[in-house]
Amino acid sequence: MKTSLNLNFGKTTEKEILKAHNYLYCAERLKQPIMTYTKGMLRDDALAGKVIVITGGGTGLGRAMGEYFLELGAKLAICGRREEVLAKAAEEMMAAKGGEVFYKTCDVRKYDEVEAFRDAVLEKYSQVDVLLNNAAGNFISPTERLSPGAFDAVIDIVLKGTKNCTLAFGKDWISKEQKDKVVLSITTTYANTGSAFVVPSAMAKAGVSAMTRSLAVEWARYGIRFNAIAPGPFPTEGAWSRLMPGDIPDMLKVENQIPLKRAGNLQELANLAAYLVSDFAPYMNGEIVTIDGGEWLLGAGELNFLQAVPDEMWDWIGEATRKGK
Repeated sequence: MKTSLNLNFGKTTEKEILKAHNYLYCAERLKQPIMTYTKGMLRDDALAGKVIVITGGGTGLGRAMGEYFLELGAKLAICGRREEVLAKAAEEMMAAKGGEVFYKTCDVRKYDEVEAFRDAVLEKYSQVDVLLNNAAGNFISPTERLSPGAFDAVIDIVLKGTKNCTLAFGKDWISKEQKDKVVLSITTTYANTGSAFVVPSAMAKAGVSAMTRSLAVEWARYGIRFNAIAPGPFPTEGAWSRLMPGDIPDMLKVENQIPLKRAGNLQELANLAAYLVSDFAPYMNGEIVTIDGGEWLLGAGELNFLQAVPDEMWDWIGEATRKGK
């Protein structure tokens, strides 16, 4: 099996870089072909009859999850700030997966636009069953280089946008006494641990996690479940280039920070999301589910760096330890 790719990361297109990295993660690092985690997990009609709203659903993780929801029988409503992106995504998603995809431009930072989007979705479908808070913004930078506006750009999309959408859809469900609704949000592992160089994102995602756990208790009496997913590296066009521009992924060997030595496959994330919003997960409430190949645990353990010690050195360490006794 071929496990090497000759690329000039300064000139190769972003799509080729992503394809190459995913190939090497799965083939070179694992020394085996792609396995069953690239396949759908739930039965074909698992989301039949459900209307799922996805913020930022035209690109990246949101689109990947949405495509799988379509396969499972759901109808989608996606929003974002660029109409041409939404229109193209909706057309391509329906052509590839079938089903219905409604789209409307919406800046989630503005509550009136979120309400207008909600009303348009209800006019189209007459119902909303799931809200997937996926819209986000992030970039790497030393914090001292950031302007107040740069901080606001991330916090307003991630935290304020999630709050706006949750209130707009949640209040509508509550006022109409509608039950069995789900809010799923995308957060991150460093919302709990913190992380250098992405401080605005860490702050905002921590707020999303707090909202998830808080409303899981408060709004359970209204029949609304809240959960979140904290993904590790799942390379996508756009987001990956902002977080790891150019040939940085190749230089830093990002996969070495993941015990499984590979990035996530988008189907793995879609499988988890589909389960959490489905009727198979009615007892899941208030959970933040990590899917990162063990990445955050590797950084959390005080002595995890010892995995770099070769086997022959462990023989010496063991012998030295016994002599020490």
